[in-house]
Amino acid sequence: MEAGNLLRSVPLNPHIPSGHRLPTFRQFVRVSANLQGGYKGPRPKRELIAELVSNNDDAVRSMPIYVGGISLFAVLFNRTISGIAPVADASSSQSRADLLTIGLAVTNILAGLVWLSIRPKSISVVPPRGVECERIPSNIPDLVASELIWAWESLSATTCSRSLVIVYDGICVLQIGYASASSSNEGEPLVVDADKLMQGSIYQGVVKSGSQSYLANLSLYPGKSELPFLPSNTQAVILQPLGDKGIAILGGDTIRGFTASDQAWITLIGEKLDATLSKHMTSIPLAMKLIGKKIYYMVIVLQLFKDLPMNSYPSTWMKNTIN
Repeated sequence: MEAGNLLRSVPLNPHIPSGHRLPTFRQFVRVSANLQGGYKGPRPKRELIAELVSNNDDAVRSMPIYVGGISLFAVLFNRTISGIAPVADASSSQSRADLLTIGLAVTNILAGLVWLSIRPKSISVVPPRGVECERIPSNIPDLVASELIWAWESLSATTCSRSLVIVYDGICVLQIGYASASSSNEGEPLVVDADKLMQGSIYQGVVKSGSQSYLANLSLYPGKSELPFLPSNTQAVILQPLGDKGIAILGGDTIRGFTASDQAWITLIGEKLDATLSKHMTSIPLAMKLIGKKIYYMVIVLQLFKDLPMNSYPSTWMKNTIN
């Protein structure tokens, strides 16, 4: 029973005669937003000390040197005008205090020199070296193709992603963005070898763990040779599993460019793509799933000569064709 029918079937007051009608009252809800006065809600707190340090980085790094130098000069000046012998005397409390102060001053000077010599490496955006591509198998349903394009547009607009490769159920369903150039065909992007990728340790490890893997600095990772289809200067990579049947590989143009919110966003998109692909991938021909893309193209050529429908191929004929 719907909520509205339930409320109408229960009388509000059982003592009121049935012929008497209750007065009706109109309820008005007025919602107004006056933005002319500006935002009046809570404002985020400003870290004044952090802003001061970041805006005066060189001065802050040099400050221990100035403090140590001034302290050392003050100790020597005090010892000079106080008439104490220049040779330190262990029995004198003033000498012991001066030695301790000199040690602290020298420590400050050395700390300042270390701060000046060690600086964080500036991280900048590196334009990918490769060719732009957009590859989607023609037999992918339009609904799946549109969702794949939506995922790419969302990720490329909100993150540092410049390349996206999705392999699902043994098929590369999407290669978009920048890709490395093929050595055989100049100007053409390198085709993703889904079979070779699935046999590699990267794919096996991500699918087995079922969790996202983030390679913040791809140049330091020895397994980058398993991703030859990405531009050679790809800075960071995220490997997002799509259930237990696929993987999404995102290449970024900045070292440690994917933030924690980006990783969470990519995880949610991966779950949505997994749900869509698992539902609609059954419409893809069985031959492409079983024997791969190269043999699938060979079967299409044989189909043109023999004029046989694709779904009528028996399994024995398929095995003989492969052999």
